[in-house]
Parts: sequence; C-alpha cells; structure tokens
Amino acid sequence: MPNLRLALCQNDPWVGDITRNSDEVVRWTRQAADAGAQLVAFPEMALTGYPVEDLALRGSFVEASRTALVELAARLRDEGLGEVPVVVGYLGRSDHDSPRLHRPAGSPQNCAAVLHRGEVVTRFAKHYLPNYGVFDEYRYFVPGDQLVVLTLHGVDVALAICEDIWQDGGRATAAGEVDAGLLLVVNGSPYERNKDDVRLELVQRRAAEAGCTLAYLNMVGGQDELVFDGDSVVVSKDGEVLARAPQFEERLLLTDLELPAAPAEHTDGLILTDGLHLVRVDLGGEALPAPAEPVAAEIAPRLDDEAEIYAALVEGTRAYVRKNGFKSVLIGLSGGIDSALVAAIAVDAVGAENVHCISMPSRYSSEHSKDDAADLARRTGLNFRTVSIAPMFDAYMGSLGLTGLAEENLQSRLRGTLLMAVSNQEGHIVLAPGNKSELAVGYSTLYGDSVGAYGPIKDVYKSLIFRLAKWRNEAAEARGEEPPIPENTITKPPSAELRPDQVDTDSLPDYDLLDTVLDLYVEGDLGRDAIVARGFPPEVVDRVVRLVDTAEYKRRQYPPGPKISAKGFGRDRRLPITNRWRRG
Repeated sequence: MPNLRLALCQNDPWVGDITRNSDEVVRWTRQAADAGAQLVAFPEMALTGYPVEDLALRGSFVEASRTALVELAARLRDEGLGEVPVVVGYLGRSDHDSPRLHRPAGSPQNCAAVLHRGEVVTRFAKHYLPNYGVFDEYRYFVPGDQLVVLTLHGVDVALAICEDIWQDGGRATAAGEVDAGLLLVVNGSPYERNKDDVRLELVQRRAAEAGCTLAYLNMVGGQDELVFDGDSVVVSKDGEVLARAPQFEERLLLTDLELPAAPAEHTDGLILTDGLHLVRVDLGGEALPAPAEPVAAEIAPRLDDEAEIYAALVEGTRAYVRKNGFKSVLIGLSGGIDSALVAAIAVDAVGAENVHCISMPSRYSSEHSKDDAADLARRTGLNFRTVSIAPMFDAYMGSLGLTGLAEENLQSRLRGTLLMAVSNQEGHIVLAPGNKSELAVGYSTLYGDSVGAYGPIKDVYKSLIFRLAKWRNEAAEARGEEPPIPENTITKPPSAELRPDQVDTDSLPDYDLLDTVLDLYVEGDLGRDAIVARGFPPEVVDRVVRLVDTAEYKRRQYPPGPKISAKGFGRDRRLPITNRWRRG
C-alpha cells in the first residue's frame, strides 16, 4: 500500500493578524518539510484566526485574506517549500448567488485551500454551518457544495472543515462514496468539559462511515471567551488511535500512514451525498512505500478532569492578556478562595513577576483573610501591597450615612474604583474574581467586584472552584513545590466580609445544592416544575430561579471569561433582560 507522511500543525492563529498567521504557516511548514512531510495541514481559518465574527462582513478583511492566501502560496514556493502541498483555512467569498439563503455572489465563506508549487490549486467552503451554542455561522457565511479530493503520491485525500463531520451525511459519507484513502478535517473546535471524549467517539464513528483513515486537526489558544484545546487525532477506519497531539499545546503531529491506492473510476462533477459535487485535484507524485525509518507517532496522554479545566482557564487568561497587548495583570486579593484561585491561574498564565495583587481591607476584614492573602503572595512570589479602604469608606459614610446593603456595596465599589485607578496608572489589566454561581444569582456588586477586563473563573461553579484549588495544590506537591493556595483559604467558610460575621450561606443555599439546581436550570434548560419533580425543595428552586432571572442585567455587564461548560453566560445563553416570564 502507498505511504503518506502527514503533518498536522496544531497551532494558535491570532484573529485579525493575517501577517503573523502567514509567517506561522511558513514556519510550521518548514518544520514539517524538514521532517519529510508529504502533506501539511493547518486549522480552520488559520490565516485569519477564528472566529472572526463581524469581521467577516467587512469586504476589506475578506479581500485581505484572499490576497494573503495567494501571496502565501508564492512565498512558500520562493522559500523552497513549494513542493509540499499545504492545506490552510482562510476567509473567502462565494462565486455565485445563493438564492435559498438570499445571499448574492461575493458573500463571505469559511474556506480552506490547497497551496502547491506557488499556486492556489483548489479552494472549497465549509458545507455544514453550525448555528447553535457559540456558533452563528449562518449570520456570516454561505455553505459550500463541493467535495475536494486530492490525489497525491497515489492516494486520494478527501477534505472537510469542522462541522462537516459533526453532522450526519455530508463530506464524511461522500468520502466513503468515492473510496477515499484519507479524510482530512481541519477544525476550530472550542473546548468544553469532556469534549475530548465526545470528539474521539465522533471521529471514530465518521472514520467507520467513510471507510478510511480520518485525520482531525484542531487549533489551540484562546479567543475572547473561547478556548481551543488542540487534541488533534488520527484514527484508522477501525477506530484505532494512530496518533494524538497533547491538549493546550502547539505541536507538529507527524505520522506515516499506509493508505489504499487511489481508485480511478470517480470523475469530476459526480453528484454525491447532500448534493456535493466531486472535485478531483491531481497533485502528482509516485506512490511511495513505507519509509525505512518511519516517524514514531505520538499518542499524548489525556489530562484528568481538573487538570484539563485548569489548563483551559490558564490558556484562556494567557491568550486574552497577551493578544490584547498587556504584559501584567492586577487582582484584588481578599484572602478568599475565588481571588486566590484567580491569582494562581494568573501566575501560571503570565508569570508571578507580571501578577500584581492588592489587599484592600475594611473594618470588617478578618485578620485571617489579610494573613491568607499575604501568605499566598509569599508562596507564589507575586507582587503584593496593602491599601486600606477605611479612610475612603469613612469619608463616604460621613457624607451619605448609608446603611444595610448600600453600605456593603459601597465597600466593594471602593475596591473596584481603587483597582481601576491603579490599572490606569500602572498599565495592568484587571482580572475579575467572580465565579459562575455568584454570577448566576447576582451575588456580586456592579462596579465593585465585577470590575475588570477578564473573568478567569466566570464559567466555574463555586463547588468546582474548591476542587480546582485542591488540585492545584496537589499538583504543586507532586512536583516538590510549595502549594500556592493557603489551606485556610480552602477550608474556611466563604464570605464577602462586608458586615460582621457574614458568610455566603446567609444569603445563598449551600453551594453544592445551589450548583446542582443551577446546572439543571442553566445548562439543562429545565423549568421550575421539572427541577422540583427531581426532588429538590420547591422553596429553594423558586428562590434560585427568581435570582437567576432577575440578575440578567448584571451578567450582561460582566467581563468576558473562558468558556469551559456546555453553556456559559454570554455567547451560549442569551435571554432578554426585560422579561416577565417567571415560571422557569
């Protein structure tokens, strides 16, 4: 059987930075060519970054992408890399009207192209457009109607883009109809918990349906709320994992594949499943035997649940800080579990020397909280200072005479103002410490603890916060390091410390109960009656549902943060702020 050495470039494209992304394609292609690769692939929209959102509607950006694609093909040739075919995703446009979608010729498309010998030898557009969860590609793109099959070194390689294999039929089925030897899928598939298992099962199922080896290439990095975990994988038609890249790391995944010889009976224009038109592209090259020294295919181990989630939070935070041009971050460090975990994530994301924390005690701050904040700073080596808000608080109280909730919220807002002032003065980006449980029920203060440009734990329920903190400490101990988070921070009852002897359970149900109900209501979209029918106390459910529904206006004003769940606040869950439906 012919052999093909495939290189999957699991890299991190930056949205809008076409010049940088082009340079990265050249750099990774050189590495792949030096390793003897005969076909090189890059992720979905690797030339523009993904997702580009409304940039797709700007004609100047579309044309910049198309122009850069042609220039990239010539550059690869001029730098001695033209003989190896390169599959790269980019933002393109349609050549004809799409009456069904009421879209004219020239409308944007999510495309991929094959570059070879200085030319763009073929282009094709994504066939299935996702329009659920974080995706709204029908807003931007026109679907493609081709199945491109490359004949290279005696092997037929069918090409697809991401959603093309998440839906039944389409290019996976069509690849089987033309007896392709390899189905190569380029992806921009965002991370969420346990998606690596779902992805592998999907890839194995589609390989069986196509009757051929399937190579699934995914990007890494972060883009606003989305985190991309890589996890590229190659499986045989029988489902055997032949190669698998690590999660959350850029990597060149090389593998030698023995593939069936290309059949000769399928010709251009053949109509396949879902109306796809077969487009054959012969890139030449003799069929090659297995090399005398095959590459050792990598099969990277999987991360466990807490390690995977923590890596996603670090990756999302690092990407947001760096891609927005910041070098350092600022955190209000209270001594509580939330700000402690955010500080640990920030240290791992950008380095302790670039993390600045301020303790801002008031008359209600406990000594143990002040000590815990200082202890965390000592353990991690981050920059730490203390600025009491007592003088500011007393000045406000002397002028306004606030009481109750207004007095409590004033403390939080003074801290928010202080953080933003230091941010403006010193150029740090402020990280907000709110977790998903608090955001769900509105247990936060607008313009107080909600200030900041990014919320690293925005999509993490409180009960998971504790597990992640324990995991991070255990990981440090396993490496012979001092755990970053003081044990007292993890074990003491959570408290906002805005009034004497306050604890969170004064205002909220126990977090394990609260988070279970929230998961059913937010992620599961179950109504009040359905949740009660599962055995939860009606008074608790009624209260939680009411709190969630009335806090929508607060969530709209909270900064973005990395999505790790099936349904995060923001892109996933879009409910009206003004809403009289109160039955769950």
